[in-house]
Amino acid sequence: MRRIRQVLCLLPLVLVAVVAVRHRPVLAEGFRHLAHAQWPWLVAAAGATCLTWVAAAVTRQGAVVEPLPKRRLLATQFAAGAANHLLPTGLGAGAVNLRFMTVCGLPLARSSAALALYLLAESIGRLGLLAVLLIAFPHALQIGTLLPDGAVGPLLWGLGVALAVAAGALALVRRLRTAVSSFLRTALSEARSVHTRPSRALALWGGSLAFPALQAAGLVLVGRALGLSVPPAHMALAYLAATVAVALVPTPGGLGSVETALVVALVAAGGPVAVATAVVLAYRIITVWLPLVPGALTLGALVRLKVI
Repeated sequence: MRRIRQVLCLLPLVLVAVVAVRHRPVLAEGFRHLAHAQWPWLVAAAGATCLTWVAAAVTRQGAVVEPLPKRRLLATQFAAGAANHLLPTGLGAGAVNLRFMTVCGLPLARSSAALALYLLAESIGRLGLLAVLLIAFPHALQIGTLLPDGAVGPLLWGLGVALAVAAGALALVRRLRTAVSSFLRTALSEARSVHTRPSRALALWGGSLAFPALQAAGLVLVGRALGLSVPPAHMALAYLAATVAVALVPTPGGLGSVETALVVALVAAGGPVAVATAVVLAYRIITVWLPLVPGALTLGALVRLKVI
């Protein structure tokens, strides 16, 4: 068991090295753009990035009734961010937080329900902010430009097939139907318990709104640092639309897909291609690559200390 934990401590750093080698041209280009940016705006963008971990910790606490240890919760969100960029989107952070909650004494069923509630609240917060900005600035962005030509039909067909397969499996497999029913009862009970406490409900929904808002603010600040001629609200709208558009793409931390969608969205919002590309690369350096090594080290330390 000790040998396994030692391997798990080193594994995040190995994965970081592999990912960095695979994306070394992007890293080199991103750092080159950072060298010519206005540093006060970049420092503000880094601050907004740090606050996203606080917002994630607040939302995670809001998803459970029991108080979680604050410092370990915050450290876990930092480590979960690194895990999320090393594994397919959502799996890394979900696994880290699920393990953290079970170590804190929550049963697996309730930990899973809290994780589902967090994901639901974060999705609603992101879509809600996007809807508000679309209503406020209806002509700021052509959403259709984020999707390749002819992609809507296959996407809808794929979604329909997935729903049909899921419905068929639930109808035919009794054990699966029982497990899903039990999980839904636990999830609904957890959601009701959380919303009977105003402090928890405020943390859940306030954090779920603050998290995507801070991410979008980071992109806006990097855009200001590099002189992108797009209004801040339009940049925020472009960020939210791009991240929603690539939410179903199973790449580690959205690496590759997010960059492409963000560049397309910023160009659709009126930004020059060259400057938009520089902004996206610099933004991803600040939000993904710079925290990756310390995040991986934190992840390894949390495993070694049996926090997760």
